[in-house]
Amino acid sequence: MQEWIPVPGSAKARLIEAAMHHFEQAGYEAATVTELASKAGVTTGSLYHHFGSKLGLYTVVRDDLEKRITDRMEGAAETIGAPGREAARVALLVAFDATARFGVCRLLGETAPSDHPDRVRATLAALLPDGVQLASVLLVATWRSALLEVADGTPAATVRAALEFALD
Repeated sequence: MQEWIPVPGSAKARLIEAAMHHFEQAGYEAATVTELASKAGVTTGSLYHHFGSKLGLYTVVRDDLEKRITDRMEGAAETIGAPGREAARVALLVAFDATARFGVCRLLGETAPSDHPDRVRATLAALLPDGVQLASVLLVATWRSALLEVADGTPAATVRAALEFALD
């Protein structure tokens, strides 16, 4: 969880904002440190000073977004009451809707580029009954594929309908 909030307008805040948009447009692999710094209006040295690397910046951005999404997943699942298929289904649909609304489908649809823990998968696994937590791997893969469809231009409503069908 993020333990600090950058001062609005600071180099750190501008880097985070620019990175979120650029990673969404280009993807992690295609984004360069030079592009990220340029879009934030800072030097590459500033990026390295605040985050250590492109991966460090990406991790901060992704962790923050995953926290927002998993908080919503947990809240949605609580309305169902008990772990199980319906709790997982509702949580994934809420996660899809929030990710599409935030405009970060590519960023969260792509697999993290390191040993980054998969917070969405862990949250989903906790919503499944004992003995079937492995289903979280398959369900999250389906969710990420749906997000990438939206990122590639398919209307979110069309993809959501397909995701609902797949989860039923």
